[in-house]
Amino acid sequence: MRIRTVRGIGRRRQRGVTLVEVLIVVAIIALVSGGVAIAAFKFHEPAKRKTATTSARAIRGAVKSWWLEHESSQCPSLKELIDDEALDKDNAQADPWGKPWRIDCANNDVTVSSTGSDRIAGTADDIRVPPT
Repeated sequence: MRIRTVRGIGRRRQRGVTLVEVLIVVAIIALVSGGVAIAAFKFHEPAKRKTATTSARAIRGAVKSWWLEHESSQCPSLKELIDDEALDKDNAQADPWGKPWRIDCANNDVTVSSTGSDRIAGTADDIRVPPT
């Protein structure tokens, strides 16, 4: 009967990961990450539209509460609403596309609007609260 040495057993059990195996794993992770990013991208624009609508409603409500303390014939700016604490400081001062909100007051009613993702007024992607 032959006795194996400890040295021989150690060499057989001493295995590592090759560079090719590491590169294959990295490539698989990159492919999965890219697929997830592409799949999530289709939800990005609808989320921006929903956020814009919610922010516009908050601004409209702030204008109406501001009118309780001031004349309803005046149309406040976003800065006035924040300074008078009718609107919280951390509320979005611009729409999700980086353009300032437009506040229009007429006939004791207020309309808050945004030009939307194309940043051109009067197109189908405009956000308007209340809608016309």
